[in-house]
Amino acid sequence: MNDMTMAARGPRAAAADGTVYSVIVAISLCHLLNDMMQSLLPAIYPQLKTDLGLSFGQIGVVTLVYQMTASILQPLVGLYADKRPTPHALPGGTLFSLAGLAVLAVAHNYGLILAGAALLGMGSSVFHPEASRVARMAAGGRHGLAQSLFQVGGNAGQALGPLAAALIVVRWGQSSIMLFALLALLSGGILWNVATWYRHHGLERLRTEGRSHRAVRLPKGVATGGVLILLALIFSKFVYLASLTSYFTFYLIERFGVSVQNSQLYLFAFLAAVAAGTVLGGPLGDRFGRKYVIWFSILGILPFTLLLPHVGLFWIGPLTIVIGLIMASAFPAIVVFAQDLVPGKVGMISGLFFGFSFGMAGLGAAGLGWLADLTSIDTVFHLCAFLPAIGLLTAFLPDIKRLGTPT
Repeated sequence: MNDMTMAARGPRAAAADGTVYSVIVAISLCHLLNDMMQSLLPAIYPQLKTDLGLSFGQIGVVTLVYQMTASILQPLVGLYADKRPTPHALPGGTLFSLAGLAVLAVAHNYGLILAGAALLGMGSSVFHPEASRVARMAAGGRHGLAQSLFQVGGNAGQALGPLAAALIVVRWGQSSIMLFALLALLSGGILWNVATWYRHHGLERLRTEGRSHRAVRLPKGVATGGVLILLALIFSKFVYLASLTSYFTFYLIERFGVSVQNSQLYLFAFLAAVAAGTVLGGPLGDRFGRKYVIWFSILGILPFTLLLPHVGLFWIGPLTIVIGLIMASAFPAIVVFAQDLVPGKVGMISGLFFGFSFGMAGLGAAGLGWLADLTSIDTVFHLCAFLPAIGLLTAFLPDIKRLGTPT
């Protein structure tokens, strides 16, 4: 008997049967498709710059418009869904991504490029908070595992987007982006089935979980302080991540004289380690407690990040793999910890943390690029090495376990 069949027997039976893996796998696959479509936009920047004669400043505005709709709208969408759950917003959100890709495929002026970027960002804003809510609904108590499986889909999509752009868009031109609109239709079909489960069974699971938390709510000030600390940890994680994803290849080429091709292999190894760490972080949090995972994943990489700018090329690969593996385990644990801090606000919290992580990655990349222009890539890596020290703030996180709420 598969998971969807078990879920169909009713909300109480579904809850008793535990984790609904078919729903989690479906939402993870749609996360892959969503993030692959989203990552097509920066992948076509060079072509847009050449074809439309855009300046770097205009390219930056395109990124800003996308980040505004993809980041700032997410907590607002999540807050609305907390008050008025809308299961079919999930497949409906794919229409924004579909429209955005269609506009980008035919855009031959700057205004249309901005419109396509905004629509693409809106699709992401609808997807992430609601999909994260569904992952928690289907978790059956294994919230960390569910978040890890959901998030690794996004990691895979971000890695596949540039590859798809290189194989198809660069070869066949801007109009070939329309082919990827078919992925939006595929995602919409899968999400329609997920939304049906959400409406009939998922909401009851979430209400049952909410009732179990009512007696152990934290004081508002304590919960708010905990959320702010977690956001500070997100800042340290994603700005450091931006330093590697955006400038690691330049660092290797400039300092060690490696080829462009070999630098990409180093970056691939790091991103593969990030994906593996994402998978491991959630289950480890379920088993040992999320606060311990956060301690280890944020502060634990500090010795390695401090060492990285001072070693030779031989040690660069092993060090970045260790950093990626350990650092990536934090995000599932942080998201679930925040959801536990503010029970009943799963959508708002998910939207806040996904939106904030996107925003910090974008702003971090821009700020570090500006710093590199003023100083050097080497200086950027020396300064970013200290960012994980912000992980010391973990000591001030409230002890939810002591109060009776799972951590």
